[in-house]
Amino acid sequence: MLRKILSVIAVGAALALGAPAAHAGNDYPPPPPSSETLAGSVVAAECVGDVPWIRYDVIRTDPSGTATTDAATLVLSRGANTVEIPLGTLVDDRLSGRVLWPGAAVDAAGAATGWPGYAGQDGQWLPTDGNFAWTRGAITATVKAGSELSVPLSYPPASAACAGPKVSGAAAGIGSGLAVTGGALPLAAAGAGLALIAVGGIVVLVRRRRPAR
Repeated sequence: MLRKILSVIAVGAALALGAPAAHAGNDYPPPPPSSETLAGSVVAAECVGDVPWIRYDVIRTDPSGTATTDAATLVLSRGANTVEIPLGTLVDDRLSGRVLWPGAAVDAAGAATGWPGYAGQDGQWLPTDGNFAWTRGAITATVKAGSELSVPLSYPPASAACAGPKVSGAAAGIGSGLAVTGGALPLAAAGAGLALIAVGGIVVLVRRRRPAR
């Protein structure tokens, strides 16, 4: 009996001594960075009213005060193509806002009047290799504000809110019509073909239902 009591006491003492040691490791936060960093900064693409934007939140941690500039930029690259987009000036190591995607344009009312990879010609929006078309592919993005940080970024996927160029009166020199390819003639021809097929089917049914003479 005495042996069992001593065993219980020993187990309890071991648990009591071990508990603080296990908890002590959670009492200390990770050490702050010792040098300048942009870790925590976020960059994302979004569409608003069919206009592609780049929204950003740049956060700089500079414990030693070694930053040489407060100007923030975003650099997009793909192969030999590179474009540097000014974002603004950090205030208290922070900067948030949005900028147009390269190649995009808006009018005074904020309506879209241009899209990367498209050009207005003869009343239509036509695809082009110019106007930052390369930014629609696989790109690399880097935020710079003294130090640098690579961030994931890609052109907004096609959707009802960001379907690409739409012809409107807001686009200078662009009238109504199809955006890229096709036209009214192919659609009319397809409709006429369907109509002929329907008429042919009706004639066959009528002939089959006539009684034999």
